[in-house]
Amino acid sequence: MAAEDLDLEAEYNNRARVPEHPVHIAGWQRDSAAYRESARCELDLSYGPGERNRLDLFHPQGGDAGGPVVLFIHGGYWQALDKSTSSHLARGANERGLTVAIPSYTLAPAATLAAIVAEIETAADFVIERLGRPLVLSGHSAGGHLAACLMARPDALRRPVRAAMPISGLFDLPPLVPTSINKALGLSLEEARSLSPLEWAPPTSGHLIAVVGGAESSEFLRQSRAIVERWGQAGVATRYHEVPGAHHFDVIAGLANPNDPLVDMFVELSADA
Repeated sequence: MAAEDLDLEAEYNNRARVPEHPVHIAGWQRDSAAYRESARCELDLSYGPGERNRLDLFHPQGGDAGGPVVLFIHGGYWQALDKSTSSHLARGANERGLTVAIPSYTLAPAATLAAIVAEIETAADFVIERLGRPLVLSGHSAGGHLAACLMARPDALRRPVRAAMPISGLFDLPPLVPTSINKALGLSLEEARSLSPLEWAPPTSGHLIAVVGGAESSEFLRQSRAIVERWGQAGVATRYHEVPGAHHFDVIAGLANPNDPLVDMFVELSADA
């Protein structure tokens, strides 16, 4: 189907596409609170001056294997949620010996999208400086966009990022401009282009796995395929991975399970970071 024939609101409004989304979000909150109670963690570390410039570090119970740190960035279209809904997603990586950092960031409309990208750069630098190790980037939805931004702008960080696994990421933002999602963001078409990783010069090395749910909209599938193709042509080792039957809200569930293929991918990316 041609892009001009798509109902962009239907393609991108995931809460409307998955009417049972409140059950999933409530489950994230419940499972995250439970994991914070049992995990080896450092909570609410300040990485910047903003009220929401806080991150949580989750350490393996058996000791860190000494490899890269996973930085996982929550979704919510840059305008909802915070780190407290993602704590449980550190479990799988923790049980495989990886430390996980999960930041919050100022949400739109209190912050512009450009300012949010800058905050996440500051969060990444904080983790790099505190732990002295490279990062593997990941994030869900809007967090996938932010992960790709960090990998695509190596000069913005203390240490370039060479490995990322965006999940249901957004890399081409102009389609969001006419949708309800843009009310809080206030993006012009020009701003949307300037903040789209697919519009930037891609990295020429590194490793990227773009994950998406098999039951997601055609636009989410397209976005992940597009970054795999474009960055792959530039020299990045890329792979496209669909989670069979998964929609936008359960595509991340496997991160809580140390035996899940998504956690296997974290371990694989760690070898290249």
